Amino acid sequence: MSPDAIQALLDGDGEKASRLLNARVPEDLLAGQEGFARLRVEQMQRDPSLQQWLVRAVVLRDGHDAVGHAGFHGVAGKNSKCDPEAVEIGYTILPSHRGRGLATEAAEALMRWARDEHGIRRFILSIAPDNAPSLAIAGKLGFVQTGEVWDDEDGVELVFELEP
Repeated sequence: MSPDAIQALLDGDGEKASRLLNARVPEDLLAGQEGFARLRVEQMQRDPSLQQWLVRAVVLRDGHDAVGHAGFHGVAGKNSKCDPEAVEIGYTILPSHRGRGLATEAAEALMRWARDEHGIRRFILSIAPDNAPSLAIAGKLGFVQTGEVWDDEDGVELVFELEP
């Protein structure tokens, strides 16, 4: 997602965001995540090369509806809680589309892209201990818990890693 598309959503302009992303984008795609979205816009404006890493729309193949977003917390060696050779993955699916494997598919696609395009082999997930759906995704994908960290915004997070 480009900074312009994210800014359009922050401005409540779903029509513009839809045009920029070539998908039907609900205005609430980033609801409750405005701080996150503003941070990503600022990061991409400072360094446009980060756009490929930070935020991607999760778009259904049939119907072309945006139903969430996924991306990395940064490039390898940045914003990685444990390993300088790893990248951390994040994802959010709108509540009306959860439970259909979309977050799992998005995480798999991100990892495949990072491996194929950038040779990344280690991946991290940080998950709140009470987030059962994300904990299940981590298990499905073969992630192993390696520790826990304190996140100033989210509190305790369990850290999971996947290596080849």
